[in-house]
Amino acid sequence: MIKSGEEKDILVLAELAVQMWESHSVGEMAEDMAEIMAREDAQFFIKYEQDIPVGFAQCQLRHDYVEGTESSPVGYLEGIFVRAEYRHRGYAGELLRECEKWAREKGCREFASDCELVNEESRRFHMAMGFSEANRIICFTKEL
Repeated sequence: MIKSGEEKDILVLAELAVQMWESHSVGEMAEDMAEIMAREDAQFFIKYEQDIPVGFAQCQLRHDYVEGTESSPVGYLEGIFVRAEYRHRGYAGELLRECEKWAREKGCREFASDCELVNEESRRFHMAMGFSEANRIICFTKEL
């Protein structure tokens, strides 16, 4: 079962999210997610197996330019995670389809995502889900 994330689900979502975004605490993640959830252009979905939350996806609408797209807004997969012991069961694909459905309902004609260059598992997932690679970049910073 997949359900839309609601305010009462913030802690469940945050506990899943810190397993992917490890540089955040559960408290920080819950705070960030509460802000995002309050917006109409963002959505969370939670995958349950027998009442156990096993994964989540976060999507939103992007109105700025999205690499490789031609329309606006674009549905965007901001993050997707399935607990290791529940992977390879099609759950991430189910979560992605919910995000795509939500984006279509919001008027989007295109859907996009990204991953880090070194995240080969994510790249393989995206390719298996029908995404095509739009570009590769390396970002630079320096202190002034």
